[in-house]
Amino acid sequence: MTKLTVQALEWTGSALKVLDQRQLPDTIAYDVYDDAAGVHDAIASMRVRGAPAIGIAAAYGVVLSAYRHYRDTPSQWQAKVAADMAFLAQSRPTAVNLFTALATMKTVLDKVSEQPLADLLACAKAIHADDVAANRRMGELGADLIGHAKGILTHCNTGALATGGYGTALGVIRSVRQRQDVAVFAGETRPWLQGARLTVWELAQEGIPVTLIADSAAAWLMQSGAVDWVIVGADRIAANGDTANKIGTYALAVLARQHQVKFMVVAPTTTIDWSIASGVAIDIEQRHARELLPACYHTPDSLVTAWNPVFDVTPAELITALVTERGVVMQPSLTTMEALQ
Repeated sequence: MTKLTVQALEWTGSALKVLDQRQLPDTIAYDVYDDAAGVHDAIASMRVRGAPAIGIAAAYGVVLSAYRHYRDTPSQWQAKVAADMAFLAQSRPTAVNLFTALATMKTVLDKVSEQPLADLLACAKAIHADDVAANRRMGELGADLIGHAKGILTHCNTGALATGGYGTALGVIRSVRQRQDVAVFAGETRPWLQGARLTVWELAQEGIPVTLIADSAAAWLMQSGAVDWVIVGADRIAANGDTANKIGTYALAVLARQHQVKFMVVAPTTTIDWSIASGVAIDIEQRHARELLPACYHTPDSLVTAWNPVFDVTPAELITALVTERGVVMQPSLTTMEALQ
């Protein structure tokens, strides 16, 4: 089996290398950032994407900010880093891992330490390593739950490219494939085609056969009986289990219920936002209409516009199982989710 050698993020010791995922699979290109503003741009522009990877990138962005301001403005460096953290928090609104990582880094920033830079770097590296360990644990738990499935459908990209490594939903697929053969289907995931550009490429790198489908073919695929499970990741999960994920996830959950297909969400507990009771409170990012519109409609006088939400919210009652590194919650709800606190 071919090992995946390309990772979304790499700390060089003095900078953060970010794989520009907008250019995959045609071009493997890295951008190198040495300040928080650059990391903000990498997240906002979707060079790096996926909730866990966004959080990890932001943590390293704090380290870069500290390196710069501790050197240039030693008497005000903590205040300058705090301002950069606030800027990083504005890069994308929906993925809670961004805010969780920044809050963790803030606790280190606020401590009195004789080696603050080393402590901040150690914290960022721990966030990165903890995510990889959590992914591998979730992969095993999810594989245990799936058993002898004949087919799995996944949406968006939830693998090593979207995380610290290994993946959430794609990590489960990796773990299943280590035990048995199973047919894997990936939706194209419009409008950025993360499934068509990233997921099928990543699986191919691992030597895992995969079949790409148009998003609109999912209902017919389920009706054919080819899949037993839909497996997705998450960008934010409310206390009751309502889950925000890539746009189109909600539609797949509805289709899965109609066709008696099980629906699994795989995410680390850092993706759970315990401060919100339900998905109604989740801020859904809206991106520019130009990402959908053909160029001929990009004129100020155009009568054609586009509605471009990046995420939707799947109600907990449509979710068969939530898999986290702390365990599996069947039929998520306010009550059953308490086991993860």
